[in-house]
Amino acid sequence: MDRALRTHRSPNHSTHRSPRAAQNRRSPRAAQAAAAVFVVGALALTACGGGGKDKNGNDGTSSPSGSGDTVTLPKLDGASLEVAAVWTGDEQKNFKKVLAEFEKRTGAKVTFVAAQDPIINFLGSKIAGGQPPDVALLPQPGAIKQAVDKKWAKPLGPEALAELAKNYSQGWQDIGKVGGKQYGVYYKAANKSLIWYNAKVFENAGAKEPGTWQDLLTTAQTVYDSGVTPFSVGGADGWTLTDWFENVYLSQAGPEKYDQLSQHKIKWTDPSVKQALTTLAGIWGKKNYIAGGAKGALQTEFPGSVTQTFTGGDQPKAGMVFEGDFAQVNIGETKAQVGTDAKVFPFPAVGGTAPVVSGGDAAVILKDSKAAQALATFLASPDAATIQAKLGGYLSPNKNVPNSAYPNPVQQKIAKSLIASGDDFRFDMSDQAPQAFGGTPGKGEWKDLQDFLKNPTDVAGTQATLEKDAAAAYGSGS
Repeated sequence: MDRALRTHRSPNHSTHRSPRAAQNRRSPRAAQAAAAVFVVGALALTACGGGGKDKNGNDGTSSPSGSGDTVTLPKLDGASLEVAAVWTGDEQKNFKKVLAEFEKRTGAKVTFVAAQDPIINFLGSKIAGGQPPDVALLPQPGAIKQAVDKKWAKPLGPEALAELAKNYSQGWQDIGKVGGKQYGVYYKAANKSLIWYNAKVFENAGAKEPGTWQDLLTTAQTVYDSGVTPFSVGGADGWTLTDWFENVYLSQAGPEKYDQLSQHKIKWTDPSVKQALTTLAGIWGKKNYIAGGAKGALQTEFPGSVTQTFTGGDQPKAGMVFEGDFAQVNIGETKAQVGTDAKVFPFPAVGGTAPVVSGGDAAVILKDSKAAQALATFLASPDAATIQAKLGGYLSPNKNVPNSAYPNPVQQKIAKSLIASGDDFRFDMSDQAPQAFGGTPGKGEWKDLQDFLKNPTDVAGTQATLEKDAAAAYGSGS
């Protein structure tokens, strides 16, 4: 996956909050939808699309759903576009197939530009040099706001707005808005509340899928007693550690506190943070529970944390790995089959309900043109998302993507639960923070939680450091 919804953080504004945060409390329906995720079947990659004509009679291909193109696109012969994103590997390759479909249907030429993290800094250098890409995929709400504040981003036109209104819940529309104007099309989403496990390890150990945090600790001990280290942690990528914290915090402290901490309306020295860190220490503090111990985890990047869980036969380096639906791409790099060898359960309830944490990548126009607007319109349509859905390792918040487009029952269940949750989701907390705190390797929350992984007994010291770094970052809005 290499960055499938890794949601690397970019600058944000201190007052930014997840839209509808106060209004939308998690409903039992959302919790039930998350709990509905289960695993059967195997991963099967499916090709997309056949020949045909669009509604304008332009040469192109029929939509991958086989029901005909759902969106009208203009003829753009001679037009050229650059699209920037941090995606690499299969994620980039699969997205290029979506861009190829756009080229076929419009006649435009589209070039993918591989961006570096943080993408806002990358875009700043391109803009300063007078060569901004036409469209950029931004990995969080704060990055969209930053692009708008810097007057880089251009509002979406009526065609893209119409597609969004048809295909997206109000919540997913709202997180692409700044100042009431629509700038972003959330093309990708992630369910970041999942734990993947090696089915053979669980079978050999007699371990069961847990429903609560206490059950998870019991399952971990059962796996450990069988001779396999329970957890693989990609601690070299600080964002994985923030995801651990966010799931524990959301379930334990509740959505209102989650929203307050996301906006720094309460301090990181709050007792709710102490409780969450103490809970995390129940796993992070047991060196035999983490592959390689803290030192090994801090040298393991996310892709490796997944693959080492599903290689090694009966003796993999770990039995479980926490992360979102996008981990399927990395599992696909092993011989393990999703649904048989690799299974998944929802992140267990730490408090009263299981957490539902989401992430996403939004297409934003930086150079306004007919072609750029057409691409944003296409990315807001079911046509584009269905192509990538069929290739696996991808999740769309577009409610009109056929569930059958996802290549296996695992992905179908995950997609169905995301759409069923409607507006009842919480966006990744660190994605809502200023870059200096929530999105910079070796700094802020990433480093503070890496240090906590090294020494999980220092809860108070970690809280103090988190608050110091947060106050500095939110105060400057950087």
